[in-house]
Amino acid sequence: MVKRSRIVAFLLIVLVLGGTMLGTTENVMKNIKLGLDLQGGFEVLYKVEPLKEGQKIDNDTMSATASALDRRINVLGVSEPSISIEDDNRIRVQLAGVADQENAREILSTSANLTFRDVNDKIMLDGSDLEEGGASQSYDETNQPVVSVKLKDGKKFGEVTKEILAMAPNNQLVIWLDFEEGKDSYEAEVAKENPKFISAPNVNYQINSDEVMISGNFTVEEAKELASVLNAGALPVQLEEIYSTSVGASFGEEALNSTLFAGMIGILAIFLFMILYYRLPGVVAVVTLSAYVYLIILVYDWMNAVLTLPGIAALILGVGMAVDANIITNERIRDEIKKGRTIKAAFKEGNKNSLSTIFDANLTTLLAAAVLFIYGTSSVKGFATSLIVSILVSFITAVYGTRLIMGLWVNSNLLDTRPGWFGVKKKDIHDLDEFKKDKYLPTRFDKWDFVKPAKKFFIFSIVLTLIGIGSLFVRSMNLGIDFSSGSRIQITSDEKISVDEINSDLEKNGIVAQDVVLTGNEDKSVVVRTKQVFNKDEIAELGTYFEEKYAHNPNVNTVSPTIGKELAKNALIATAIASIGIVIYASIRFEWRMALPSVLALLHDAFMIITIFSLFQIEVDLTFIAAVLTIIGYSINDTIVTFDRIRENMRLKKRIKTQAELNEIVNISIRQTLVRSFNTVITVLVVVIAMMIFGSESIWNFNLALLIGLITGMYSSVLIASPLYAILKGRELKKKGTLKTYKEKRASSDQPQV
Repeated sequence: MVKRSRIVAFLLIVLVLGGTMLGTTENVMKNIKLGLDLQGGFEVLYKVEPLKEGQKIDNDTMSATASALDRRINVLGVSEPSISIEDDNRIRVQLAGVADQENAREILSTSANLTFRDVNDKIMLDGSDLEEGGASQSYDETNQPVVSVKLKDGKKFGEVTKEILAMAPNNQLVIWLDFEEGKDSYEAEVAKENPKFISAPNVNYQINSDEVMISGNFTVEEAKELASVLNAGALPVQLEEIYSTSVGASFGEEALNSTLFAGMIGILAIFLFMILYYRLPGVVAVVTLSAYVYLIILVYDWMNAVLTLPGIAALILGVGMAVDANIITNERIRDEIKKGRTIKAAFKEGNKNSLSTIFDANLTTLLAAAVLFIYGTSSVKGFATSLIVSILVSFITAVYGTRLIMGLWVNSNLLDTRPGWFGVKKKDIHDLDEFKKDKYLPTRFDKWDFVKPAKKFFIFSIVLTLIGIGSLFVRSMNLGIDFSSGSRIQITSDEKISVDEINSDLEKNGIVAQDVVLTGNEDKSVVVRTKQVFNKDEIAELGTYFEEKYAHNPNVNTVSPTIGKELAKNALIATAIASIGIVIYASIRFEWRMALPSVLALLHDAFMIITIFSLFQIEVDLTFIAAVLTIIGYSINDTIVTFDRIRENMRLKKRIKTQAELNEIVNISIRQTLVRSFNTVITVLVVVIAMMIFGSESIWNFNLALLIGLITGMYSSVLIASPLYAILKGRELKKKGTLKTYKEKRASSDQPQV
């Protein structure tokens, strides 16, 4: 008898979930903070240096500096800035949505050390003589904007003006902001049209006052900003820019729209595939995947996290991982139905058998993501955060959510005589009694032998590896500025851009370009790379020049040699730690003969990406490392699924006496998981290809690395790792004569193990 209440419950869950998502998603999306790569802005990494000789930079100094920077950001009116203190006396500042980046950088890095000096540069008064919070914007007698500053001691100012008066005709009181000893001088600046000092008024009589008017041809806004900066206080240290990146607002908006569009196409394609291939379980998967996307957005809102461009890529890729869990479960349920189990028994057995596989596969990917988070910086850390959240949420929705909803259908009794709703044909269903002996479910790949030709694939991979090593020695990698230091300038126009014209622009600005590359379908964007490391003033000049000429503020990314070396070092450390962690985990959960091929396979996949990038001289940037570590996660995911099935089939066999028996178990396991491997790779590839075609250009290389890695990942799992395990296990068999795949005389349980 059909229990209609279960089906009604399913429909109610779908309606409530759909209504909640439609009713709240827009408001939740509005609350999510976007990174500077999605709304424009800039990021600067400062090295904190002593302001005076002998000054010690300690934790208190770093905290005071961060507080001073925070007060200055308040002047800019930026909502929710990010200021973080890092190791090695560094402070990272991220400001998203800043309209005037040039002005913001100037305000941040200005030390705000106000000094009054004579014409010989002798200091007469400094910031310690100012009343705290005593600066304000005002007007002089001609109604010109000025900055009014209150002094602690008016008599002291009187003595200073008396001393200056005695120096006539050189009786100028020179007012400086951030005077640099040994570099600045009144004599060098006075003849310039735009001198560095603020003003140099004549002192014609002694002034006994505690209030001073500073004039300097200010606009009202400039006077207000100077007053605010003075009130925020002078920085207790000197700041040196060692890394910076700026993104124009138009770049950010375009990147956001194109990436979201690509993601929607990819996700809809996955939904369509799941419904067509898996029928009813595919429909249920679409419901839980929709819940996954909604929950991800909700978690980001709760975390108050910043969503970056690579972060969106990670969220969309997370859909692929959530799909994988559904595919693993659905394939196991299908297998059990084909064996002759009832729908309810197949559902129960399929879920039980798939849980450990999903758990192992997700945990190893989570390990790679955690390493990325610890050793990554900026956008890579954002990617890692998204990946971690995606893995956790996908596990909950794909395992428990799918079980709950699918369980309503199964327990309604409606499906008892409808295996076709699971995509299983009645002619493919066997008698369950057949599988109580040493028999495995037949597959469409039963004629394929994956172990026998293994040496050919080993040789093929070794040859590719040698080609890669040769390419690295001869051509090396085309390292982006993230690893080699220098600057990257991306210029955009509403019209077609000529390379010759850009070269002319670069020459006018004194820039020696390493390369100039047109990007985009309509040649309206160009990327320039140079070994020059620009300071904030040079970046400001470039921004002004290109904005005036092309009506778009350029993106300028600059990295010092120190940071370049550090990023490269961290990338290697991250890869090594992720690999070691996976070896340890796989050894504990399985055995070392499975752990070793797993790591060799993932290193093989990572090196294939490096080989192709080296051969074709594709630029390697910071997101490349994120892509390689993601592929490490995906590769181990695929290998673990296959090894999990090998372990299960070996337990069914109980005793193995010949290499042929061992090889057959490995072959059977690969055949049984091959459909899952194909389907998982196809669904993730759909997303990656959509991102490459429709997504933002700034993560095209990232997606290319993923594309290469996904294909090689499946190749290495099936044709490298599994046959290699058969060889290693065969040596143990040769040594022992017989392999027992269970423990004898075990009182508490008869659970077998490899």
